[in-house]
Amino acid sequence: MKALKHLNKYFYKYRLRFILGILFVTASNLFAVFPAQSVRIAIDLVQENLATYKLYAGTSLQMVVYKQVGSIIIYFALLVMAFALIKGFFMYLMRQTLIVMSRHVEYDLKNEIFNHYQNLPLSFYRKNNTGDLMSRISEDVGRVRMYIGPAVMYIINLTVTIILVLWAMFSVNVKLSIIVLLPLPILSFAIFKVNTIINRRSDAIQSQLSTLTSFVQEAFSGVRVMKAFAVEDDSRLDFEKATEEYYQRSMSLAKVDAMFFPLMVFLTGMSTLLTIGVGGLMVINGEITIGNVAEFVLYVNLLTWPVASLGFTSSLIQRAAASQQRINEFLQTQPDIASVKDDSFAFEHEITFKNVSYTYEGKTIPALSNVSFVVPKGKTLAILGSTGSGKTTIVQLLLRMMDVTNGQILIDGKELKDIDIRKFKAQVGYAPQDVFMFSDTIAHNISFGLASDTPELSSRIQKAAKNAALTEAIDDFQQGFETVVGERGITLSGGQKQRVSIARALIKDPEVLILDDCLSAVDTKTESEILNNLKKLTIKKTAIIISHRVSSVKDADYIIVLDAGMIVEEGTHQSLLHDGKRYFELYQRQMTDD
Repeated sequence: MKALKHLNKYFYKYRLRFILGILFVTASNLFAVFPAQSVRIAIDLVQENLATYKLYAGTSLQMVVYKQVGSIIIYFALLVMAFALIKGFFMYLMRQTLIVMSRHVEYDLKNEIFNHYQNLPLSFYRKNNTGDLMSRISEDVGRVRMYIGPAVMYIINLTVTIILVLWAMFSVNVKLSIIVLLPLPILSFAIFKVNTIINRRSDAIQSQLSTLTSFVQEAFSGVRVMKAFAVEDDSRLDFEKATEEYYQRSMSLAKVDAMFFPLMVFLTGMSTLLTIGVGGLMVINGEITIGNVAEFVLYVNLLTWPVASLGFTSSLIQRAAASQQRINEFLQTQPDIASVKDDSFAFEHEITFKNVSYTYEGKTIPALSNVSFVVPKGKTLAILGSTGSGKTTIVQLLLRMMDVTNGQILIDGKELKDIDIRKFKAQVGYAPQDVFMFSDTIAHNISFGLASDTPELSSRIQKAAKNAALTEAIDDFQQGFETVVGERGITLSGGQKQRVSIARALIKDPEVLILDDCLSAVDTKTESEILNNLKKLTIKKTAIIISHRVSSVKDADYIIVLDAGMIVEEGTHQSLLHDGKRYFELYQRQMTDD
């Protein structure tokens, strides 16, 4: 239960619903006990009047007694029906308070987890897979909700029912009460054991279902590759094996499920038989009345589900505790990158890297070593280097997706960690190397990051697409900008995805534009068109262009060449060609290839 203490704040938040729920549970059970007493009184009265009815046999008074017995039956029948209606009304209110409260907590908890996920650094996402993140915010939260709603409701219901019913039973006859109650603990224990098996097998089914879902998702996402290699039959066989495993686990659960209700009915029937058998003997001995036996049968029925639910509820609590423990592991993970609040920030002068070094977690060789450069506002810096030279690491550090291991990143002379990173990023347009497309329209993918009520949004989308040399490609689609790109942009080519990413960066009209090797999939003609457009757009803007192609960086104001995380050359295009070193070799090789 220790892990579930995290939920106490939600119980306090919705304390009014919780308290009302307890009151409604109590009222509902109170009106469940009254009918049993009414039935006892009715049966005893009928029994007494039947003796009188026989006594007046053959006289006119017999009809009077007959009508009196009929009136008693009708009165108590209506009374029992009234109690049932009132009980049902309070049960409705009980669910409207406790179950609805659980839905509110589920909503709040999911938002809490999602907001916490948003604040965690990239290192967290490197260590945890997406499936696990999804599982904790969906399945685990669902199990926790079952504790807050049904489990808590059953616990309160069980407590109140046992107190009221036992008080009523022991006030009638202690001996019969003890005998009648003997099978109920066995019922609770048996159901607890069966539920434990059911939960274990349910978890196995859920695990296999996750595997099955992942398999199908990968098969559909990678359908192009599968068709290209003609492995459809192999994929079908693998899917059949996975579904066979799911089928076997489901059948295993179905066999245990089949035992559940028969077991419950059997043990409940034992209590009823004991009530009638022992109660009948006590009636013969004059210790109780027939009405008491009927009353006890109803009490046993009232106790059956609460006692049976004890095992079910224990299982719900165990599963919720395990799920909340998993949730707490992530909620207790603190973001190692904190952002200060600085409403007055505005980029005005320069970006400075001062002896910056960075080593990824779990690695010994640094990705960057003592990298230093200055990018004045309104100038373009180009970073050239081969794969793994540290180009993208520079961008991630500048966007503060992670903090430097050593050195400083300064914005207008102020350390990046002392700046409100949200305010800084609001002035940055970023086209990443790994383009991600949302399963939405091209227009929405371009305008991602802008509010839907942004003035002249449509014209800004078209302008950004034109500057990214994307208009002609969009015109080829039947629905134009309203074309849905599919999951991860499956309907777009690699070059089209990159141009959508560039348009997404340009539409913000940013003060700082970062292009991280985002022209690698476009042809030289399109690359030239985009670069010419960027020249016009970045006259008074700061730009950082990262590439492994000389053609993308040759017009920059300043170029640095990276190798193994270190700056090996720097200067302008002409000066680097004049030096005749690595940059010159790259230039000659790529020009020859072209």
